[in-house]
Amino acid sequence: MNNKLYVGNLPFTTNEEALKNLFAEFGEVQSVKIITDAYNGRSKGFGFVEMGNEDQAEKALESLNGKDFSGRPLRIDKAKPKENTRGGGRGPGGGRGPGGNRQ
Repeated sequence: MNNKLYVGNLPFTTNEEALKNLFAEFGEVQSVKIITDAYNGRSKGFGFVEMGNEDQAEKALESLNGKDFSGRPLRIDKAKPKENTRGGGRGPGGGRGPGGNRQ
Protein backbone atom coordinates (compact mmCIF):
# COMPACT_ATOMS: atom_id res chain seq x y z
CA MET A 1 0.00 0.00 0.00
CA ASN A 2 1.15 3.53 -0.59
CA ASN A 3 0.39 6.52 1.60
CA LYS A 4 -2.16 8.17 -0.72
CA LEU A 5 -5.88 7.71 -0.04
CA TYR A 6 -9.00 8.28 -2.10
CA VAL A 7 -11.72 10.03 -0.08
CA GLY A 8 -15.22 9.84 -1.53
CA ASN A 9 -18.74 10.91 -0.62
CA LEU A 10 -17.52 14.28 0.61
CA PRO A 11 -20.08 17.01 1.25
CA PHE A 12 -19.81 19.50 -1.61
CA THR A 13 -19.14 22.28 0.92
CA THR A 14 -16.01 20.59 2.32
CA ASN A 15 -12.76 22.49 1.90
CA GLU A 16 -9.20 21.16 1.89
CA GLU A 17 -8.42 22.64 5.32
CA ALA A 18 -11.31 20.76 6.96
CA LEU A 19 -10.21 17.52 5.30
CA LYS A 20 -6.61 18.07 6.42
CA ASN A 21 -7.75 18.62 10.01
CA LEU A 22 -9.79 15.41 9.93
CA PHE A 23 -6.83 13.30 8.79
CA ALA A 24 -4.21 15.06 10.96
CA GLU A 25 -5.40 13.01 13.94
CA PHE A 26 -3.71 9.98 12.34
CA GLY A 27 -0.35 11.53 11.47
CA GLU A 28 1.36 13.96 9.14
CA VAL A 29 -0.78 15.08 6.21
CA GLN A 30 1.53 15.79 3.28
CA SER A 31 -1.12 16.95 0.82
CA VAL A 32 -4.87 17.31 0.33
CA LYS A 33 -6.63 17.78 -3.00
CA ILE A 34 -10.38 18.06 -3.49
CA ILE A 35 -11.27 17.47 -7.13
CA THR A 36 -13.30 20.25 -8.71
CA ASP A 37 -15.23 20.69 -11.93
CA ALA A 38 -13.08 22.46 -14.53
CA TYR A 39 -15.96 24.62 -15.75
CA ASN A 40 -17.62 25.86 -12.58
CA GLY A 41 -15.01 25.16 -9.89
CA ARG A 42 -17.45 23.24 -7.67
CA SER A 43 -16.39 20.15 -5.75
CA LYS A 44 -17.07 16.80 -7.39
CA GLY A 45 -17.48 15.23 -3.94
CA PHE A 46 -14.18 13.37 -3.77
CA GLY A 47 -10.51 14.01 -3.27
CA PHE A 48 -7.15 12.62 -2.22
CA VAL A 49 -5.15 12.79 1.00
CA GLU A 50 -1.49 11.87 1.16
CA MET A 51 -0.26 10.84 4.60
CA GLY A 52 3.31 10.86 5.95
CA ASN A 53 3.76 7.09 5.65
CA GLU A 54 1.91 3.85 4.94
CA ASP A 55 1.14 3.10 8.61
CA GLN A 56 -0.54 6.48 9.08
CA ALA A 57 -2.52 6.00 5.89
CA GLU A 58 -3.68 2.55 7.01
CA LYS A 59 -4.78 3.88 10.43
CA ALA A 60 -6.72 6.72 8.80
CA LEU A 61 -8.38 4.33 6.34
CA GLU A 62 -9.44 1.91 9.08
CA SER A 63 -10.69 4.66 11.39
CA LEU A 64 -12.44 6.99 8.94
CA ASN A 65 -13.96 4.68 6.31
CA GLY A 66 -17.72 4.84 6.86
CA LYS A 67 -17.44 7.56 9.50
CA ASP A 68 -19.99 10.37 9.37
CA PHE A 69 -18.49 13.64 8.16
CA SER A 70 -20.89 16.57 7.96
CA GLY A 71 -23.83 14.23 7.52
CA ARG A 72 -22.30 11.88 4.96
CA PRO A 73 -20.49 8.55 5.48
CA LEU A 74 -16.97 8.81 4.08
CA ARG A 75 -15.74 6.25 1.57
CA ILE A 76 -12.01 5.81 1.87
CA ASP A 77 -9.79 3.49 -0.12
CA LYS A 78 -6.21 3.19 -1.26
CA ALA A 79 -5.61 5.54 -4.18
CA LYS A 80 -4.90 3.84 -7.47
CA PRO A 81 -2.24 5.17 -9.84
CA LYS A 82 -3.55 7.68 -12.35
CA GLU A 83 -4.11 6.07 -15.74
CA ASN A 84 -2.77 7.69 -18.87
CA THR A 85 -5.85 9.14 -20.57
CA ARG A 86 -4.06 11.02 -23.32
CA GLY A 87 -4.61 10.23 -26.94
CA GLY A 88 -8.03 11.68 -27.57
CA GLY A 89 -9.53 8.46 -28.91
CA ARG A 90 -8.38 9.02 -32.48
CA GLY A 91 -6.88 5.60 -32.99
CA PRO A 92 -7.99 3.23 -35.75
CA GLY A 93 -11.64 3.81 -36.50
CA GLY A 94 -11.90 6.77 -34.16
CA GLY A 95 -12.52 10.41 -34.94
CA ARG A 96 -13.78 11.88 -38.17
CA GLY A 97 -10.53 13.00 -39.70
CA PRO A 98 -9.11 11.75 -42.98
CA GLY A 99 -10.07 8.13 -43.49
CA GLY A 100 -12.21 7.93 -40.37
CA ASN A 101 -15.52 6.10 -40.70
CA ARG A 102 -16.00 6.63 -44.41
CA GLN A 103 -18.18 4.26 -46.38
